[in-house]
Amino acid sequence: MIKFALGFVFGAWLLQQQPALPSLYWLLTLIPALFFVLKSRTFSFDYADYLKNVSIFIFASLLGFLWAATVATIRLQDELPKEWQQKSINIVGSVAALPEITEKGERFQFDVEKVLTQESSKTLQIPCHISLNFYGDNGSATLKNEANKLNFFHAGERWQLTVKLKRPHTTYNPHGYDFEGWALENNIRATGSISNKSGYKKLSNFVWRPSYMVERVREKVGNQINQALANKPYAGVIRALVIGDDSQITQAQWSVYLRTGINHLMSISGLHITMLAGLAYAIAAFIWRRVPSLVLRMPTRKAATIVGLIVAVLYSLLAGMSLPTQRTLMMLITFALALLWGKNLAISRALAIALMVVVLLDPWASIAAGFWLSFSAVAIISYVSVGRLSAQHWFKEAVHTQWAITLGLLPLLIALFGQTSIVSPLANAFAIPIISLIVVPLAILGSIIHLDFILQAAHFILTLCMQGLNWLAALPTWQQAAPPMWATVSAVFGVLWLLLPRGFPQRWLGLVLLMPLFFANSPRPETGAMQVAVLDIGQGLSVVVKTANHTLLYDAGPKFNQQSDAGGRIVVPYLRGEGVTKLDGFMVSHNDIDHSGGAPSVLAQVPVGWFASSFTESDSFKLPTNALKCLAGQHWQWDSVQFAVLYPSLQSYEDANLSDNNRSCVVKITSQFGSILLTGDIEEPAEASLLAINADTLKSDVLIAPHHGSKTSSSPNFVQAVGAKKVIFTVGYLNRFKHPKPDIEKRYEASGVIEYRSDYAGALLIDFARDKPMQIQAWRQAQPRYWHDEY
Repeated sequence: MIKFALGFVFGAWLLQQQPALPSLYWLLTLIPALFFVLKSRTFSFDYADYLKNVSIFIFASLLGFLWAATVATIRLQDELPKEWQQKSINIVGSVAALPEITEKGERFQFDVEKVLTQESSKTLQIPCHISLNFYGDNGSATLKNEANKLNFFHAGERWQLTVKLKRPHTTYNPHGYDFEGWALENNIRATGSISNKSGYKKLSNFVWRPSYMVERVREKVGNQINQALANKPYAGVIRALVIGDDSQITQAQWSVYLRTGINHLMSISGLHITMLAGLAYAIAAFIWRRVPSLVLRMPTRKAATIVGLIVAVLYSLLAGMSLPTQRTLMMLITFALALLWGKNLAISRALAIALMVVVLLDPWASIAAGFWLSFSAVAIISYVSVGRLSAQHWFKEAVHTQWAITLGLLPLLIALFGQTSIVSPLANAFAIPIISLIVVPLAILGSIIHLDFILQAAHFILTLCMQGLNWLAALPTWQQAAPPMWATVSAVFGVLWLLLPRGFPQRWLGLVLLMPLFFANSPRPETGAMQVAVLDIGQGLSVVVKTANHTLLYDAGPKFNQQSDAGGRIVVPYLRGEGVTKLDGFMVSHNDIDHSGGAPSVLAQVPVGWFASSFTESDSFKLPTNALKCLAGQHWQWDSVQFAVLYPSLQSYEDANLSDNNRSCVVKITSQFGSILLTGDIEEPAEASLLAINADTLKSDVLIAPHHGSKTSSSPNFVQAVGAKKVIFTVGYLNRFKHPKPDIEKRYEASGVIEYRSDYAGALLIDFARDKPMQIQAWRQAQPRYWHDEY
């Protein structure tokens, strides 16, 4: 069973690495594979058992691969026609999940029941399950509702809406998050917004469906929490712990949780479900064994197991039954059924069954970080606890288990996130019992029976816990480049070796196998060369420039909302994955939110040598105390690579009528093997000033198109003076500005310039190196996945 389960999961994982789905004719390969498995059972020669095991694993891998391909093929067929993107479509359907309040309105999932819009005399086909944003009537209705923490839309309501949709699209970067993959896994096949001009009409206050009933209960519980904990700093955390809605946890709070390694505790996690079920089991067993008539009807152990399982199911429903929650529930159900049936099921076999069931229900789970971390944690606990001849003291066992989990998960944490918290063992040691056994039960109890003082008590205890976590968060974390696969595999075997019982011979081999994990590093260019990453951050700009020993960040992308920005979601993960632990320089071209919005997260999470910008005050974030103004004439050299600020001039700072765009910092970077010009959002007036000062200095091999290719920039004289071989437009997919403008694209095309767009190409990686022509690698082409749209 274990070999079969591992093979099935491996096959499903392998499918998720493919650039295109295979033909379902591959299903025919199962016939000879199955025949070989059956035939191998009759083998009796040497190594026959080994051959049997290999044949079972291969057959299971093929089955998992083809199962995942079949599920993906069916789901991908439910799609929005490309020609209907951003067009008005009239639909009828129901609010399918708890709406999330956002800064500008609310967001919710919607089940489409009927499409009223016609296409060539026939009904238009659109996806059955979509995600919608609602911004209210000029924001007034929404702002009122946001102040009261109430929604305009409610789970289970039926509405007639006019919407504008687009296919799921992700910003695609190395070491980054793939929204398209997440949307496919969650069956969200289109996203969009509700049109206010065409109106929206409620057709029914509630549609009776079990899932909608659960969502309505979650909404009422969430409102109860908001009212009881109004204006409390950790109300969003309590809400996340009870109903699984983490949209109100602030970015600063997430930063603390990440640095202390307890981020898994601050939303619905497998640990909370397991510990709450365990608490219910203990209470039920305590009561049951003291009532003889109950014990005669059913053994205490089985009765307590049923109670614990019921509590786990109810809590999972209250938490929204998210995919990570479902994975934990499947594990608990597997163990519970084995116990109820009286089967003496080994924990390794039960874990294998749960592993396969989860992937059978959700093939995309095999590429989710939470999937591997949760199953690995259970496997590690089993590895170090099962088979002991005598019980240890509870404190010694707790310390040993915490040490095993910390060491055992180390390779995965570094491989997946490029960092691990040094203080994580200590933070988890006191946070896990406080949050899972005190805060969560109190918060759930207070929410259900509507007693505000219980919710406030839960918040008070959480606040005390946070004081300790804030102190620990100030301590350093271990960061390094994402290691190669071989180093991760070697480290996993090294950890298993180190966790063997004391006295096992040659345990030092574990350290030898573990060491490559810490010496893995992303290769840096040689002296005189440079690597440039133009990150895909949507509508905005962020560029990372690496020389042999230095790193410059130019702009940090947009701010998305109060909880997230491109700095925290894209730039910092990229820097960590590349092994950049410090920025030698950080320049923000100007104070537009699509260029400076991500700067606070970068400054909070990455040490910066110096900071420069074209603004002296900012409403969006506090400037560093040593902030500099970028000025034409500034220049420096790193590792034989020349950096020169060409604009703005000192006089431009004195011009009160000059727009922020036309005061953008313009930087030319020249290596021995090519050059690039970073232009921010300059428009024709700034371009004219640059041409008037010295047009010859503009000549560059690569140009970041000014102002994303707007019609007010890239004047003919400027394009000719730069003379770039390649131009990059950093734009958002189907952005509302319609950048780049077609006339601007034609202008570059007429000059013989090769064009790249970040919305179509993903991140663009440029290598200026010796003995090879300048190369631009599009990340969507380098790492394609079958769920990515083609452009």
